[in-house]
Amino acid sequence: MIDGDGLREELCRDLGFSAVDRMENIRRAGSIALLAARSGITSICSLISPLRSERDAIRGLCLARNVEFIEVYVSTPLATCEHRDPKGLYKKARAGMIPQFTGIDSPYEPPLSPEIEIPTQQLSVDEAVTLFKNSLDEFRKNP
Repeated sequence: MIDGDGLREELCRDLGFSAVDRMENIRRAGSIALLAARSGITSICSLISPLRSERDAIRGLCLARNVEFIEVYVSTPLATCEHRDPKGLYKKARAGMIPQFTGIDSPYEPPLSPEIEIPTQQLSVDEAVTLFKNSLDEFRKNP
């Protein structure tokens, strides 16, 4: 599991949230997943990747190295994200305390054709996990 928060705490503490820094953060996460794949390890990268171009670049790297890439879109409306907000980040972003916050003053481009979509506003955590597992199994049977 490659978690965005953990990645920023350990490997990417030198990065902020500018467009260039976000791109580098995504590149590093993808590079870690590719290194793991060479050892036969499947990685789940759990992070906000706001731009299609960034996701497409990682997909291209995976394809070039014959590594499977499955895009999972955790489709949650902004209002739901703000309502849940366990860390208070959306509130801080709305107050101008966190500039370039995804969905507030920095864009988010939803995937056009993700392999898996998880509509979390309609599901409990257990239901979302079950949907993910079942969708992954189905995708692997019928790529």
